[in-house]
Amino acid sequence: MIPSERLLQITERFEYLEARMGEGLCGDEFVRVSREYADLRPVVEVVRAYQALVAEIEEAEAMLSDPEMRELAEMELPELRERLPEAEQAVKLALIPRDAADSKPALLEIRPGTGGDEAGLFAGDLLRMYQRYAEARGWKFEILEESLSELGGVKEVTARVSGQNVFARLKYESGVHRVQRVPETESGGRIHTSAATVAVLPEAEDVDIQINANDIRIDTMRASGSGGQHVNTTDSAVRITHIPSGIVVTSSEKSQHRNREIAMQVLKTRLYDAERQKLHDERSADRASQVGSGDRSERIRTYNFPQGRMTDHRINLTLYKLDQVMQGDLDEVIDALIQDAQAAALAEMGG
Repeated sequence: MIPSERLLQITERFEYLEARMGEGLCGDEFVRVSREYADLRPVVEVVRAYQALVAEIEEAEAMLSDPEMRELAEMELPELRERLPEAEQAVKLALIPRDAADSKPALLEIRPGTGGDEAGLFAGDLLRMYQRYAEARGWKFEILEESLSELGGVKEVTARVSGQNVFARLKYESGVHRVQRVPETESGGRIHTSAATVAVLPEAEDVDIQINANDIRIDTMRASGSGGQHVNTTDSAVRITHIPSGIVVTSSEKSQHRNREIAMQVLKTRLYDAERQKLHDERSADRASQVGSGDRSERIRTYNFPQGRMTDHRINLTLYKLDQVMQGDLDEVIDALIQDAQAAALAEMGG
């Protein structure tokens, strides 16, 4: 049975926030209150549905002592009691502490690891995989910065993904992705192993992170064009250095104004991520093996092309549908990772 005091606290907090929303708040206070209200609303809906079911059961049980109503109560009770475990589980899942960043857009960064040219080609394959996944979910996928190799592989790419619950689903993609296949550049038909690193960062908003103007240095540089008549000769590229942390961000779109916007947004997001990582490390120093720990040096997944399989090492899940996965069919593995994380959280809560 779920403690009724805990549920009462939640509904009372929600009603308080509802009242505050009606007071005509403005500025940062409105953003803060409306965000907490929006986060609590689905929780309260689940809690109220559970409370209504418990009340129905109690009412039916009370009817057992009434000879005229007993038969009706005996008919209703089995079905009501059968629904109770599912309703309890729904409340427990709703009570799992929510990551405040889950509803945010995300910055997706992909870099080749070991494996030379083949690692760059695989990084490009991962980029296309995430683009297709975003399209399938109706998300917006915007490439902010991209550097390609001569073979068409990716040297480095940063993309912004926005839509419903983007970070909640993509955060499990952070880590080292390993590929085993015969490279196009290999004439002997030997299988090579290479890797690419994926980092998924929740995008920061102004209320999440404040940057002191004295802490940054902004430099403009000549953007490198594609050669010949297309060389960009204007000083449009922007590099922003955050002096306290040493984080450096560049953007080289054609518009210098747009570059400043992009670079500042990426800088805020990296600083916000660094804060989140620090908090996470403090809270979970003794839980380093937890799914979705965000450790970007951890090998999380292997894509084996000769066998047509994808294996996620964190949950020992193997799918023999690599073609579909590379086409962006990621829901099965992401759903399994979310369920595993929920199970771990429930165990920690004693649920």
